[in-house]
Amino acid sequence: MSIQKLSDTIASQIAAGEVVERPVSVVKELIENAIDANATEIQVEIRKAGRELVRVTDNGDGIAASELKLAVSRHATSKLSTTEELFDIKTLGFRGEALASIGSVSHMLMISRPEGEAVAAKLSVDGGANSPMQKVAAPTGTQISVEDLFYNVPARLKFLRKDITEAKHITGLMTRYAMAYPHIRWTLIQDNMTEFQSTGSGNRLEILQALFGTHDSKALMPLDFSEKELAIEGFISDLSLTRSNRKDITLFVNGRWVQDPTLTAAVIKAYNTMLMVGRYPVVVLFLQVPTRLVDVNVHPTKAEVRFRDQDHVFSGVQRAIRRGLLAYTPIPDLNSLNLWGRQAPVEIPTSFDENWHVETTEPTEAQVNGLNPEQRQAPLPGTHLPLLRLVGQVASTYLVAEGPDGLYLIDQHAAHERVLFDQMMAQYRAAMIPSQQLVDALPVELSPEKAGILEANLEVMESLGFEIELFGPNTFLLRAIPTIIDRGDPKDAIIAVVDSFEEDETPLENEIQARVAARVCKRMAVKGGQRLTEEEQRNLLLDLEASQSPRTCPHGRPTMIHLSAGLLEQQFGRRGAR
Repeated sequence: MSIQKLSDTIASQIAAGEVVERPVSVVKELIENAIDANATEIQVEIRKAGRELVRVTDNGDGIAASELKLAVSRHATSKLSTTEELFDIKTLGFRGEALASIGSVSHMLMISRPEGEAVAAKLSVDGGANSPMQKVAAPTGTQISVEDLFYNVPARLKFLRKDITEAKHITGLMTRYAMAYPHIRWTLIQDNMTEFQSTGSGNRLEILQALFGTHDSKALMPLDFSEKELAIEGFISDLSLTRSNRKDITLFVNGRWVQDPTLTAAVIKAYNTMLMVGRYPVVVLFLQVPTRLVDVNVHPTKAEVRFRDQDHVFSGVQRAIRRGLLAYTPIPDLNSLNLWGRQAPVEIPTSFDENWHVETTEPTEAQVNGLNPEQRQAPLPGTHLPLLRLVGQVASTYLVAEGPDGLYLIDQHAAHERVLFDQMMAQYRAAMIPSQQLVDALPVELSPEKAGILEANLEVMESLGFEIELFGPNTFLLRAIPTIIDRGDPKDAIIAVVDSFEEDETPLENEIQARVAARVCKRMAVKGGQRLTEEEQRNLLLDLEASQSPRTCPHGRPTMIHLSAGLLEQQFGRRGAR
């Protein structure tokens, strides 16, 4: 094919592919424009997760009728005019691509009126083609409606996720920008229902409670730090509030939400040795850095930034969080500890190398057993457990049992996970999971983002014996739980299930119940450090013997260690001694 110049339509759609990836991209570009326009009220309305409609209304400065057509053309912006300004950007938008890109892949309608004009101007853009401008009545500000997103690029529609996933991204974006700009009154309407609303009072604690719930927000500690040309404020979680992923580490740089791996690594490193492996803190940080020291012209979506002195910012984030943790974390009172009763599980420290990867220093089998390679014992015999005789419990965490082929050390938490999981899945396959009604219904308060996930999966929870009903905005009532759950806080299980769906947005249909059951059982199983009666120990062994997969928990962690009689004889020098 000979070289030819692309048409304006194709060039616009290529540019749109960089800026508009999904409905949340449209929302992000439009609310950032509203913030730059000094709006104090921003309303976002979506239908069908933004596929059918995204409408953003603000009371900002507005666009003059004489500039409305220019505003929807490519590379048209009011944010900068010289090359020098490109490296000292003080606004969220600056590229001049957003409106043109959105208009090229949708039916877009703009209505805007500056304060000094008597009437508003109305302009329609269909797939990049402008219609004649009209005069209409409208309040001061701008309203932009985007309908049938990607109607002329059907290939892009195939890459969109389910509505619940796309709506979750929009809710997460709105709540985070509400934290960064608490003086703005934010409203999110989804399918004609108000999902989120803030007062615009300027109080970030209100937004935190809406985002994380009343209970979790109490575990967030305020942070205020300044050093040279770096200022950091926000909130960090104490050691009791953690997540299974990094999604609740939220970072803003000069009012811009960024996804920066280096800053995220600095946050995680600040908690180094304080959290268990695989657990992450809840952190919301607002960094203020002189604009001349930040390059925001890195990515079309403006989600990444570069710092002139990256090490200074990185170490500043670390020091700020570390000082906050040391200031707010109380010293344990030894007089209040029950040294011989229930003990807290041991937290495993982690460390990071210079490239910010987790270091794994797992000992070799020879180091663990003190044996030469030729002395290592054979793997666990068979696929099922032999009959075991209970010996006792060690450290309120492990069961010791004797079998015909040696000694078994059993992790009570992993073993109970396996037992509960097998029982729940057997009942599910038989379509008869019995439930028990709670004396008092338990309220479960979630963030708007997580509430949408749970609401979309209520049928899955019901199939596993839970009875949950919607009770007000972002609040649910837990009325019944599976009868096999007889310990632990059921609310923790619900939160764990929501986290599971966040980690994998598109599970296979035949895996959903199994994955949910595994999460529930992990939260409800007995914990390490929990003393069991002799009868409970014996029953746990009997249930584990009956399992079809007794060697591992549902997440693949081993439930036991086997010490063969031959290995014990070697260790005591009864045979094979040298």
